[in-house]
Amino acid sequence: MAADGDRPRVVVSVNTSVDGRVALRAGEPLMDEAAGRVWNALSPPSAAQLDKARAAQLAELYQPQAVLEGSGSFVPDTAGPLEHSPRPSEPSGEELYSDFWPEEVVGRAGREKWFVVVDGRGRIRWEMKSQGEYDVLVLVARATSTDHLAYLRRERIAYLVAGEHQVDLGAALRRMREQLGVTCVVSTAGGGLNGALLRADLVDELHLLVSPSVVGGLGTPTAFDGPQLGDDEAPRRLRLLAAHAETDGMLWLRYQVLRDPPEH
Repeated sequence: MAADGDRPRVVVSVNTSVDGRVALRAGEPLMDEAAGRVWNALSPPSAAQLDKARAAQLAELYQPQAVLEGSGSFVPDTAGPLEHSPRPSEPSGEELYSDFWPEEVVGRAGREKWFVVVDGRGRIRWEMKSQGEYDVLVLVARATSTDHLAYLRRERIAYLVAGEHQVDLGAALRRMREQLGVTCVVSTAGGGLNGALLRADLVDELHLLVSPSVVGGLGTPTAFDGPQLGDDEAPRRLRLLAAHAETDGMLWLRYQVLRDPPEH
């Protein structure tokens, strides 16, 4: 089934252990050098080749224009909002809750793709604003502090405001399609954001690389975390689109998320 016509297709593309873990322990992002080194050592030699093949297939199938991450990929779960010193010469108040598109970013020659990060609490201090063909786009909410929005403007980082108390992922995706022409988003995020996408019925496909390893541990992040199913909710059914196994134990699985009742 294709994505809803008013939003981009969303593909969750992550690497997991056999038990679905995407990290070694809670509160330790894989961007931490030591944790990343241990995690990468769990994958056999074919993992790097499969990762490249998966990216090439996604590019061929959907030409994704955006990669999606959550703030938890950059800062520990315990990190709170950043503190900023307001500057009198900067915009303030309601003006800051308008989407911000720096001309030097949206008009930059060669700008093709977005590195999109959900940071409604304003926890990330940005040291890199672009890399190659990707420019940073931060998704925020009206609950995000005006001091942090002023900081993003000062740093000339694009942001999009969607939602009141937290980022409204569906609204953000729809506006990314409407305003930026984004037709496919690849989420490489952790379980918190992927779980939120799943609960909001925003996931269209899963592309999983599964390493021959088991992590275990109560509370260790998985590919899809978040609130438990409600009484009126049901697990999502999947259709296997492709499966590939390497002799060293790596698996590459591709699933479609089904929304219609299964046929009898």
